[in-house]
Amino acid sequence: MWVDRSFRRLAGLLGARRLLEATVILPTPEHFPDPYDQTERALRSMFRRVAELMDVNPSTIELTVFACEYDMTRRLVPFFSGNDSGASGLYMDEPEKPHVSVDEELLKDPTGLVAVLAHEIGHIILLRPGLVSRDDPDMEALTDLLTVFLGFGIFSANSAFSFEQHTHYDSQGWSARRLGYLPEEVYGYSLARFAYERGETKPRWAGFLSTNVAAYLKRSVAWLSSRNEPHLF
Repeated sequence: MWVDRSFRRLAGLLGARRLLEATVILPTPEHFPDPYDQTERALRSMFRRVAELMDVNPSTIELTVFACEYDMTRRLVPFFSGNDSGASGLYMDEPEKPHVSVDEELLKDPTGLVAVLAHEIGHIILLRPGLVSRDDPDMEALTDLLTVFLGFGIFSANSAFSFEQHTHYDSQGWSARRLGYLPEEVYGYSLARFAYERGETKPRWAGFLSTNVAAYLKRSVAWLSSRNEPHLF
């Protein structure tokens, strides 16, 4: 199974201790005590906190914001429907310091923002020291899984899919947005395996998951337990 193989791979690169001793990051003041008002200043505070929680020095990374053409279209067309799976974050490995850029629309979605920041910082952890090749076919999916490995799985899983409808006096429509490269089902199993490796039979943090992901988690925990699956490491 890809998730199991990839968890072993990450353990080989970073050490199994990083998963076994990881703090599960929650959307609570305990982990995000700074006020968030959707400004770029708030973004930078959140970025610093995410980087530090991932054991990366934020001062070594350049952070910028970019405008998304998809969201411009959605605002301008009277009736708009569509699916968006475009990049909400970008990572550029500049010679002097790595550069992370995020879609300005994410400032309205703190959960998605944390997920994207964790993913892009994950690139730095894997790519900057050459642990994984940029050309690796699993690079993006592995980086998503890394966020689970390091304790940010709640944010990544809850941001995997979102659906939105809107009606205003001059426009109406719907949009579906996907963040990241793993579907909700895979996140459900990944989080179940994460908990299983740590001996968490009833993880308290499961209550923070979206309905779909929580259902996949519960099903996967039951499957792992019923088969008495061996631990990965």
